[in-house]
Amino acid sequence: MPDRGGGPTGPRMRVGRPSRRVRTLLMTLGVLAVLGMAFTMFAGFWTDWLWYRSVKYSSVFTTTLSTKIGLFFVFGLLMALAVGFNIWLAHRLRPPLSAMSMEQQSLDRYRMGIAPYKKWLLLSITALVGLIAGASASSQWRTWLMWVNGVPFHQKDPQFHLDVSFYAFDLPWYRFLLGFGFAATILSLIAAALTHYLYGGLRVTSPGARATAAATGHLSVLLGVFVALKAVAYWLDRYGLAVKSSDFKATDNWTGLRYVDANAYLPAKTILFCIAVICALLFFATLWRRTWQLPVIGFGLMVLSAILIGGLYPAIVQKFQVQPNEQAKEAPYVQKNLKATREAYGIDDTQVSEYTGTSTTQDKSTLRDDVSKTASIRVLDPNIVSPTFQQLQQMRKYYAFPTNLDVDRYNQNGTDQDTVIGLRELNLAGVDKQNWINNHFRYTHGYGVVAAKGTTADAEGRPLFTESDLPSKGDLGSYQQRVYYGEKTTTYSIVGGPQKEIDYSDDNGEKTTSYQGKSGVNLSNPLNRAAYAVAFGEPQILYSGAIGDGSRILYNRTPKDRVEAVAPWLTIDGDAYPAVVDGRIQWIVDAYTTTNGYPYASRTTLGDTTADSLTAANDNRAVVAQQNQVNYIRNSVKATVDAYSGEVKLYQWDTQDPVLKTWMKAFPHTVESKSDISPSLMAHLRYPQDLFKVQRELLSRYHVKDAQTFLSGSEVWQVPDDPTNKSGDAVPPYYLSMKMPDQQAQAFSLTTTFTPNGRDNLSAFMAVDSEAGTQDYGKIRILKLPTSTTVDGPKQVQSQFNSEQNIAESIRLLRGGDSEVEYGNLLTVPLDGGLLYVEPVYVRGGGLKYPLLRKILVTYGGNTAFEDTLDQALDKVFGAESSTPRPPDSGTKPPPSTGNATVQQALQDAQKAFDAGQDALKKGDWEAYGKAQKDLQDALQRAEDAQAADKGSGGAGSSAGSGDKASSSPSSTPSSSPSSTPSSSPSSRPSSTPTGSAGPTAGAGADG
Repeated sequence: MPDRGGGPTGPRMRVGRPSRRVRTLLMTLGVLAVLGMAFTMFAGFWTDWLWYRSVKYSSVFTTTLSTKIGLFFVFGLLMALAVGFNIWLAHRLRPPLSAMSMEQQSLDRYRMGIAPYKKWLLLSITALVGLIAGASASSQWRTWLMWVNGVPFHQKDPQFHLDVSFYAFDLPWYRFLLGFGFAATILSLIAAALTHYLYGGLRVTSPGARATAAATGHLSVLLGVFVALKAVAYWLDRYGLAVKSSDFKATDNWTGLRYVDANAYLPAKTILFCIAVICALLFFATLWRRTWQLPVIGFGLMVLSAILIGGLYPAIVQKFQVQPNEQAKEAPYVQKNLKATREAYGIDDTQVSEYTGTSTTQDKSTLRDDVSKTASIRVLDPNIVSPTFQQLQQMRKYYAFPTNLDVDRYNQNGTDQDTVIGLRELNLAGVDKQNWINNHFRYTHGYGVVAAKGTTADAEGRPLFTESDLPSKGDLGSYQQRVYYGEKTTTYSIVGGPQKEIDYSDDNGEKTTSYQGKSGVNLSNPLNRAAYAVAFGEPQILYSGAIGDGSRILYNRTPKDRVEAVAPWLTIDGDAYPAVVDGRIQWIVDAYTTTNGYPYASRTTLGDTTADSLTAANDNRAVVAQQNQVNYIRNSVKATVDAYSGEVKLYQWDTQDPVLKTWMKAFPHTVESKSDISPSLMAHLRYPQDLFKVQRELLSRYHVKDAQTFLSGSEVWQVPDDPTNKSGDAVPPYYLSMKMPDQQAQAFSLTTTFTPNGRDNLSAFMAVDSEAGTQDYGKIRILKLPTSTTVDGPKQVQSQFNSEQNIAESIRLLRGGDSEVEYGNLLTVPLDGGLLYVEPVYVRGGGLKYPLLRKILVTYGGNTAFEDTLDQALDKVFGAESSTPRPPDSGTKPPPSTGNATVQQALQDAQKAFDAGQDALKKGDWEAYGKAQKDLQDALQRAEDAQAADKGSGGAGSSAGSGDKASSSPSSTPSSSPSSTPSSSPSSRPSSTPTGSAGPTAGAGADG
């Protein structure tokens, strides 16, 4: 308000201005906030650098970081310059005088308002678009590294005859550059148009010309650049047809050219390219002609051509040329897709053989001895027995085993033995007193390997351990047993400092230790402690007295996380597995190189293709990068992670893979040579499950080589649902030592079955040689069953098991009371033209909280058996006993001694007591059943006492690992009835008190 007089003049009162102290406080808080944000960002960067340096992969960190920074600044600067230059140019080309109109008078106010801040506004806009563009470009670091380091595939696509590397490495980078060019042009066009409008170069309602000559020329050039980029896009789209996915009734995710692509879209793209080039030249010509007439006409023709030539014409070709004779038209292109897909997924050398599915041998008893030669049948299911390992070998609550154990091979007495193995890992949920010190300083590691023979169980149905107890001891010899890195170790630990760690506990109390490895990051540096305190949100790290000289922080401790971190360009298999190698526990991790740019090869989504009943129940089994769509995959790297030191090693496995060679150029000295794999490590490498699942999914359609058959869909297979549960998920593949018909000896293999699409009978059996280091490693064999006859598939076999009267009755008894029946892996073994199915049956109940192997289901050639042991079941199915001597720990209950009259009498009494118990069970007389069980126990005790007294009688003793009276059980005598064997141990029998049906379930049911 102007001063109207009437009083003295003086300085005006400052209303609302904060005091100096408040301003100082606000400035201090602002500075501290900025410093806090800066240190938080620094802490993330610094801890990452320290971690990569600790695992000796700092080059991965620096290469990745420098690439991201380089792309950020280069493309951010280019975007900022492009937009800023066009704003500056539009401002410079503004008309000296604006038209007198209401529109311009309104704009004058805006021009005057921003006049003092023009430079700052220009810098702000350019900086903003530069930051956004730079951040987007930095995410393309993989695309850049693959383009700049790409090596040739030495394979050419069938359409354009370009090396596959063009599609895998070059085309993605060109598309990024094109997309960046479009973004820069559009943003520049918008910014220039707004600037021209603000300063009068463009007019909407003002009289006279709508645009000045300068504005017309400027905007025409930008439009010309846009149309020129569109011409480049049309040209690249021609090559993009070779890697384009489309819907095609022959298969999902079809990739490559079809008839309409080659004969309509391809020429259309070429014509549109030419039209776009002409149209761009017309826009550039406005610099001289100063008129929009011709370029607008040209642009309209280009749009019309895109609709007619690029859309309508292909639709006409598809409707009137392809559909009336689709198979003939599409067959040549399908043939290219078949060849490329088989090559891209490594299934081109798959051996498909005809297999009858039924044995031609009349006397099946002659095949009994062939079973052990054909397969080492694994009856211990690693996906079921984890609770058994937990109950028998956990030892302490702060240890745990993974939900799914692993299958490996270990040499025993000169022969390879299929072994179920798991590590006793740290389980913080089992720590009684939860606090920061206990969770991160005292309880830091697991302890020891637990392993059991996969082909047998003891007389009680428990695993026959070859490595057990705490500390672990057994067949594996001496090795470093502490497990600091494992699948269940997901939190950080601080070790090696003044605070002692709990090593393990035994009868003499707790043993303590202090980490002696060089893993992790040293926390003696205050800067490191502060950085980790901020990065982990744990302020105690900064001031805790439990941290001192020698303290090291361990994190990123799961094997898959460590491998993915040091090799972010790899896709990690879902199942890392442990092995004892050269005195160390090594986690073995399979890793893949992939691309989705292999021409003509159909795509697949890894998460969908590798899903099965195990991944559905356990997320830890899922492949890393589940959403990745790929059409080329190789198991190019085998990685190891030391369970004690955390050391990560990457080994080149596929020496011919061009994708791996490209990444090895980008990250030199990170992948070791295949020749560096030691023989002891090679003995434990195997064919990876996720790759096998991807290949089996593709082979369900791509096992055929003829385009006509492929198009008809008559040979489409599917992976059957897991018959052992009702989840509806695919059956997982199973590791098994077996011999295919054309093999001379057993080989460690990964197997699966196929059924026809929409039906349950068997179509094919597939196995891949999984024994690394052998000549046939990776060879896929498929036994294709005839379509003219029906052979039972897994679901039908399971139904047969469940529907047979004797078996169904026995299963019902096993399920009585609080017992649960769990079906193990249904294994399929080709034998003499037929198929042998074997399924272990576990019982959890009768007071037991863990499953025990109680029965074996076997079927072959229409004959089915449900017996206590595999040998008994095979003997019954084939009507003969094996002439091959059985080892004492084969899982067959040893025959009773007959050299002592007292023993013989005791066993006869035991048999009578058992028979009486069975009669009482059928009648529901629980009192009589309880008395019979007591008589049975007394008889077995007398037999054992007599054997112990008779040193020279050669008494049977107890089965290895059982520690019970199993040897003297009448159940050792094979019986024709599935449920005619008595309980093998008094310890597993129920009380004679009839509580519901718990008695018969735990006694006659659970044990026989």
